[in-house]
Amino acid sequence: MPSLTVEHLDHDRYEIVVRSHVFTVDQPLADGGKDTGPTPTEVFVAGLASCVSFYAGRFLSRHELSTEGLAVRCEWAMAQDRPARVASIDIALVVPERFPEDLRQRLQAVVEHCTVHNSITTPPEIQIALRTSAGV
Repeated sequence: MPSLTVEHLDHDRYEIVVRSHVFTVDQPLADGGKDTGPTPTEVFVAGLASCVSFYAGRFLSRHELSTEGLAVRCEWAMAQDRPARVASIDIALVVPERFPEDLRQRLQAVVEHCTVHNSITTPPEIQIALRTSAGV
């Protein structure tokens, strides 16, 4: 089973290790952090946006189409009530200039079924267990 580790560094800053990749999450200065990395919520939304990008890129490659200009623009809003959560995400998939009109619906179907999107629309079971540092 794949795994990752998150360890507290200081203040609101945490180090995440995924395979051989290391990155930091933090909070903005205005929220008491040091702004040394994205927030966990930003990483969550970025995971979805980058998954859409990846699936689009693979689709273009399979159809021997250029990926030049391929991009995702993403905005999200937080819920105004409890529980704290992302309430909406708007993703704009920017396709290359000469993208064929007849492939639009197929590309839309592919990116709407990326792994992260599927994991949000069909949520995984999540268990959170408390352990002492000696039991990790």
